[in-house]
Amino acid sequence: SPAQPEIRGRMGAPQKNQKQLPLRPAGAETVEALLLWYGSERRHLPWRYGPRKKADPYRVWLSEIMLQQTTVKAVIPYFQKFVARWPTVAALASAQLEEVLQQWAGLGYYSRARNLKACADAVVRDFGGVFPRTEKQLLELPGIGPYTAAAIAAIAFGEKATPVDGNIERVVSRLFAVQQALPASKPEIRRLAATLTPTRRAGDFAQAMMDLGAEICAPKNPSCLVCPLQQDCAANARGLAELLPVKAPKMARPSRYGVAFLVQRDDGAVLLRQRPEAGLLGGMLEVPSTHWGDAPPPKKEALRAAPVTTSWMPVPGTVVHVFTHFRLELVVYRALVPVDASFTLWAEQERCRWVQRRDLHAQALPSVMKKVIAHGMNAA
Repeated sequence: SPAQPEIRGRMGAPQKNQKQLPLRPAGAETVEALLLWYGSERRHLPWRYGPRKKADPYRVWLSEIMLQQTTVKAVIPYFQKFVARWPTVAALASAQLEEVLQQWAGLGYYSRARNLKACADAVVRDFGGVFPRTEKQLLELPGIGPYTAAAIAAIAFGEKATPVDGNIERVVSRLFAVQQALPASKPEIRRLAATLTPTRRAGDFAQAMMDLGAEICAPKNPSCLVCPLQQDCAANARGLAELLPVKAPKMARPSRYGVAFLVQRDDGAVLLRQRPEAGLLGGMLEVPSTHWGDAPPPKKEALRAAPVTTSWMPVPGTVVHVFTHFRLELVVYRALVPVDASFTLWAEQERCRWVQRRDLHAQALPSVMKKVIAHGMNAA
């Protein structure tokens, strides 16, 4: 790619009184320094084993799927809950999808949960319950992309593979002073990362890079003075560390609108509907709602989509939830019906069910639907 203009700013040059070590090009000594640091400073995480220890492929896979677009802090309790209930891939394969979705509820990006179950099924069915060790074979499994395949191959099996997540991307961008903006720079960052990956201890190296990015080479205010790779870092030497990686401007997130219908019976049960398996929040339970469109639906049109024919009361305010690619705003209508009332559920009755309020916490309800229920009930 064509050369990019050098970034300049408030960190454009080292301060005069700051002692600068001579820059050492990143290479074998970089790897050695990082692994030495990792031996004493690594994060202690429930899916990890110590340096040079053999990892459990199931725990590595499960953690990597959960960590996609989710923080370590959020993942830890879910991971612990999953392995307590399903300690092996065979145990997970024997579970019902709805059980998996229930345990996943609140973690977000629910296609991961569906792919998790499908992958467990495939490992048991096609590989006798043993995860394949090569990137090529791993890529054939549901829900496993290039990054996850490389991470499992390196961490679980010691294969020479180069996973590049957000943390590693940031470390490599600074280490080599990559000034091309993301995402266009991703291929070059992956190439540079691969030049560092050692033949031995590839898994430890990958995890060390992840930890360095999470603990030292942070997005803002990186702790360069205590970084084990300071002498190797071209961005630090040129005063660019905090300015890299460069990111292209984000596009505005569009808004969508809809109406949700919260129906409660006299006995406290709430009407829920299961979403289709394909698409956003596939297979999860929801409060029945209209289509989510580009504009708020007119009241008369919205009420035609109501799940029961009854008197509906609008709940003041709206529920706002931000997904990855759009912002959702829902108006909530609430209705209370007798247990023995004779009314007609609309055509999709087979996907609807009554759930007691005390049992809602155990259902496969995504966060947006928990917000809807709380909003409607708090207005009662």
